[in-house]
Amino acid sequence: MNLRKSLSSFLVCSLFLLSFSANAELSIQITQGSDNPIPIAVVPFSWQGNGVLSEDISQIVMNDLEQVGEFSPLSRSNMLSMPSGEQEVFYSDWRLLAQDYLLVGKIDRTPGSQLVQVQYEFFDINREIKLAGEVLTGSVTQLRDIAHEISNVVFEQVTGTRGAFTSQILYVVAEYMNPERTNFRLEKSDYDGQRAQILLESVEPIMSPSWSPTGRDVAYVSFETDLPRIYIQNIATGDRRQITNYPNLNSSPEWSPDGTKLAMVLSKDGSPDIYVQDLTTNELIRVTDHPLIDTEPSWTADSRSIVFMSERTGQPQIYQIELGASSFNVERLTYDCFQCLNAKFLPDGVNLVHVRRETRQDPNYQIAVLNIETLRVITLTDTSLDESPSISPNGSMIMYATKFNGRGVLDAVSIDGAVRFRLPSTQGDVREPAWSPFLN
Repeated sequence: MNLRKSLSSFLVCSLFLLSFSANAELSIQITQGSDNPIPIAVVPFSWQGNGVLSEDISQIVMNDLEQVGEFSPLSRSNMLSMPSGEQEVFYSDWRLLAQDYLLVGKIDRTPGSQLVQVQYEFFDINREIKLAGEVLTGSVTQLRDIAHEISNVVFEQVTGTRGAFTSQILYVVAEYMNPERTNFRLEKSDYDGQRAQILLESVEPIMSPSWSPTGRDVAYVSFETDLPRIYIQNIATGDRRQITNYPNLNSSPEWSPDGTKLAMVLSKDGSPDIYVQDLTTNELIRVTDHPLIDTEPSWTADSRSIVFMSERTGQPQIYQIELGASSFNVERLTYDCFQCLNAKFLPDGVNLVHVRRETRQDPNYQIAVLNIETLRVITLTDTSLDESPSISPNGSMIMYATKFNGRGVLDAVSIDGAVRFRLPSTQGDVREPAWSPFLN
């Protein structure tokens, strides 16, 4: 597999954003791992060229696999040998170290160019077979991307689930400067908080970032005109356009999975309701019509229905409505919580991720999953102010905003609650995460 084509868009984006780059403020801290992590040895990749590479591919792979909590990489100091290819692999050595899997590789510079070739091989120790192996080509600036791609392969080979290590996240940073000023930044980074880049900076609030299904554009709300208005921005070029200018509230943009529409909340006709704007024709369709608040739209996978939060029964609950249906033809999805909000379906279309407050007496807001067929609820978090859940593109993890030591941070939890990690901020409060779709 050759990564030059698939990673070219990243290079374009990096060149444009170079002058806006910020030091990465987020770095994963594992707070809870699997009870039975899978032992894996990731041998340092041999380097055949001159000088020192800017990134350690094998270390990045180790970090990826350890950070999701399901793997336990072997310490390099405990390795009996450092093979770089299949001919140097002795399965008995790795069985002696109680390893289930082995990853080896080597890196060479393409003669006469700035490109490098990364060859890796992945082995099942117990079955004594090679599971995967290929040569990836890219520039030295793409070593981290290549490492994440290798992590994807390893993860899928072992778990059967597509890896999401090449995905990215959007989030908003609010940095308090003085009583009269708070700086807001819309940032994009790798899933692990590395290579953070500023997409927009303002002294006015920025809210509700949402990825397009292609991963090329982002929608968000900006108060730069002193009023909340929705904008779309191309990530690679920085080109942006304001797409709403309706009276009063314009908020909560959410792209449809087919990329043709944008759901949003408008209060131009009274109370906040759900609307959908066709991005080709600019036709605006009113989806709900109720005197109480309807907000927080998200889409079903077929782009035919909207899930939203409404206070029409007196407390926030989750509802669903099909596009084109009567605004009275609404299905209520949650009944057994005092307040349920911020809902999004997992890719299976059955399990509904949401924020949940169980009872009036319980002040805690936590991330939970409701199976709408069995009505089984699993509460995934034990912190008290959890909000804005966003689902990884492979459906295995949920990232959300919470508080830690008085500061806004991003946490992530696996859909079974077994694995957790945190991306704390060194500057400001981090909020409103949005996990990207698959980007290649």
